[in-house]
Amino acid sequence: MDRVKAAVAGVIGGLAGTYAMSEFQGVWSRIADGREPQSAGGRHDARDWQERSEDDNANELMAQTIASNTIGRELDRDELAVAAPAVHYAFGGTVGALYGLAAEASPMVRAGTGTAFGAAVWVGADEIAMPLLGLEDPESDRSFELHAQAFAAHLVYGIVTELVRRTVRTALG
Repeated sequence: MDRVKAAVAGVIGGLAGTYAMSEFQGVWSRIADGREPQSAGGRHDARDWQERSEDDNANELMAQTIASNTIGRELDRDELAVAAPAVHYAFGGTVGALYGLAAEASPMVRAGTGTAFGAAVWVGADEIAMPLLGLEDPESDRSFELHAQAFAAHLVYGIVTELVRRTVRTALG
């Protein structure tokens, strides 16, 4: 196993999956509400369901936390327009790298052509980690539709991550 190639393929897959997820969420929100939520990062921080239910965005909250702890102040709207998507893409790329390493080590990880991976990221990140980290309101009474939107978006992330990872890994030899 070539770990560097596996990780690189996973990062590229994760970034592509993050982009696809963001686009998917924007389409879902346009269909459900007739418009996309107006986050600082536009559709590229992919927290549409959260903005629709809480008027908040975990990527913006994390970007503000990072800024407060590193530069000692909150970001303005223009800075947040860059930082919130950067947080989302950094997370998607990092998780993609870990997936790339795991997928190369064990064929079972690739089960479902990325759907199992996407579902696992949804459970781990959206359903468990975000509320525990205070990046989402744990008391929020999200509708079934909002859970379905987040779940479906993560399936898109998983599928695209796997398809791109596999293509890049093959190209890398």
